[in-house]
Amino acid sequence: MVTHFLLHRFHGLHQKLPASSILSSVFLSQIHSTFSLRTHCYTPDEHSTSSSSQSQSQFQCQFQSQSQSQSQSVVRTICSLVCQSYNQQSHIRFTPPKLLLQLDSESLTHDQAITVVASLADEAGSMVALSFLYWAIGFPKFRHFMRLYIVSATALIGNENLERANEVLQRMVKNFAEAGKLKEAVDMVVEMQNQGLVLSTQTMNCVLDATLEMGLIELAENVFDEMSKRGVTPDCATFKLMVVACCNMGRVLEAERWLNAMVERGFIIDNTTCTLIIDAFCLKGYENRIVGYFWKMVEMGFAPNVINFTALIKGLCNQGSIKQAFELLEEMVRRGYKPNVYTHTTLIDGLCKKGWTEKAFRLFLKLVRSNDYKPNVHTYTAMINGYCKEDKLNRAEMLLSRMQEQGLVPNTNTYTTLIDGHCKAGDFVRAFELMDLMGKEGFSPNIYTYNAIIDSLCKKGSFDEAYRLLHKGSVHGIQADGVTYTIFMSVHCRQADTNRALVFFNKMLKSGFMPDIHAYTTLISALCRQKQMKESERLFEEAVSLGLIPTKKTYTSMICGYCRYGITSLAVKLFQRMSNHGCFPDSITYGALISGLCKESKLDDARNLYDAMMDKGMSPCEVTRLTLAYEYCKKDDSCTAMAVLDRLEKKLWIRTVNTLVRKLCSEEKLEMAALFFHNLLDKDPVVNRVTLLGFMNKCYESNRYGLVSELSQRICEGNGKHNALN
Repeated sequence: MVTHFLLHRFHGLHQKLPASSILSSVFLSQIHSTFSLRTHCYTPDEHSTSSSSQSQSQFQCQFQSQSQSQSQSVVRTICSLVCQSYNQQSHIRFTPPKLLLQLDSESLTHDQAITVVASLADEAGSMVALSFLYWAIGFPKFRHFMRLYIVSATALIGNENLERANEVLQRMVKNFAEAGKLKEAVDMVVEMQNQGLVLSTQTMNCVLDATLEMGLIELAENVFDEMSKRGVTPDCATFKLMVVACCNMGRVLEAERWLNAMVERGFIIDNTTCTLIIDAFCLKGYENRIVGYFWKMVEMGFAPNVINFTALIKGLCNQGSIKQAFELLEEMVRRGYKPNVYTHTTLIDGLCKKGWTEKAFRLFLKLVRSNDYKPNVHTYTAMINGYCKEDKLNRAEMLLSRMQEQGLVPNTNTYTTLIDGHCKAGDFVRAFELMDLMGKEGFSPNIYTYNAIIDSLCKKGSFDEAYRLLHKGSVHGIQADGVTYTIFMSVHCRQADTNRALVFFNKMLKSGFMPDIHAYTTLISALCRQKQMKESERLFEEAVSLGLIPTKKTYTSMICGYCRYGITSLAVKLFQRMSNHGCFPDSITYGALISGLCKESKLDDARNLYDAMMDKGMSPCEVTRLTLAYEYCKKDDSCTAMAVLDRLEKKLWIRTVNTLVRKLCSEEKLEMAALFFHNLLDKDPVVNRVTLLGFMNKCYESNRYGLVSELSQRICEGNGKHNALN
């Protein structure tokens, strides 16, 4: 009988659970009273001699017997109603049917509900018992009643229906999680396994899902490890839950760890999850990593769709990797996938952001002439944005008219893009005209529209007008967002008023907006320029702790700050940390660190960085080239200085050596200046007049006529040869 099985199970739970556990001794005493169908409430004691005591006990027994009889009658009635409702449903059942009971749930006690479930499981079967359970937990009174779930699961185990027992636990986890009692439910799931229930992977996934829904990713990892140790085998859905949760939280590196584990086990994601992962990785600047995983999964059998390819192309375009995006497009077509209007729009937008508007327009015209797809509002808006960025506002206005002729209605984004273009061109009259036109067309300006105008007004220096416009927007229900606050922060940072910038930063926080990495970088850059490195460090670490990924500009600002402050050791450490966040130094970053090392006379370190930079195909700016070469010249090491410059292409070499000669002359290092001048003549017979006059004047001032004579002779000889060749 299920009743005896239940009692045995609960005895086992009582022995294993601590006194503070949900299944305490009080719990067990109630279970015993529920399932003990006693026919005699009182057995006379042979030593009892008090007749009054016997009378009182007999009265109590009769009362309890009547009460129990009434309760059993209620239970039998409910069981009968449940069976009737169940049998009225379809005979083919894969899920418990929804019961239609004419019963007031409030009149049903907790103990009666438990008894009904146990009786139904014992006498009518698992599906009937499960149907009643689902009916009962539809009411708040029973929804978070732990014993009802445990009795139901235990009864189903007694019927050897482990699949349905796991289903009960899954319902319990979901319902308790919504009440903030997830830990109690998880503890009970683990304890049920201790009692012999073989937990299914679906139960594990249910626990993980509930945990991740609450943002408890560390707890989810602990649950994963614990259940894996207990023999529950994770499936594709398990890893998918972890990957998606990490992506949604912006924890891309953790998502990559789970994605890697998923791929190692041969699991393949679905198309929707693929798009989500691509978007998350690309948003954080890890597009190259996700491209690798994408093709790896394709090799494993994943069948991407056009949406997946478009998402990946968009990520590459947003990072400026246009060539790679077009290569992906070609591969997409080669595999038989047909790009749609959204794919083309993404590429057009990427080309425009890169400044290749004419190439974008050629692709736009190809779409116009296509019989399959035509440009939509987003396509036109992308093209308008490209022309606005190049200050070709006539073309942008022409496209606006063209799209209206085609029956397309410009949206708020279209108007905002055009308004932004006119504002940047200083034409605020046309910008406000377009703003009014938006209203007439039924489109209300949003905060992005206001931000476009406010930003241009601030850059123009019209701060009061910008504040008035923001106030006007607030009257119409437009509230400042994080971008608005960042605009005002940037204004004050440019004015070196970091205190005022910090006021807006704190206002942003109080308004409930999470500053993005751009906001942090704006402040960090300003503080670094003022050599407030302690405050810059605090903001940098705060941004990282919040899960924000420092950009190349963030790192470069910090490195410049340390170099200005004369702490190149910290600048080097930060330089080495860049790759941890997927950032790679550019020529500006290298240049800042090289200049800083030169100031501290760490020329070998500076030279190593310079060579590494050149090996990566980067072209150092003139300041970097000149600084390193001049520092070697100061140490009378002209050979190394020349070796540094010899790595440059001829045009840059000539320009840098001309500047170096003038610099050496100004420092009265005339012999070395003459040496580099002769090397200059070896490569370029056309003499720079400014360099020559500067050299000659300094030589005459120092009575070094011999240096001028030697150089003049070389120049004359060079001109003679040049004329002879011509």
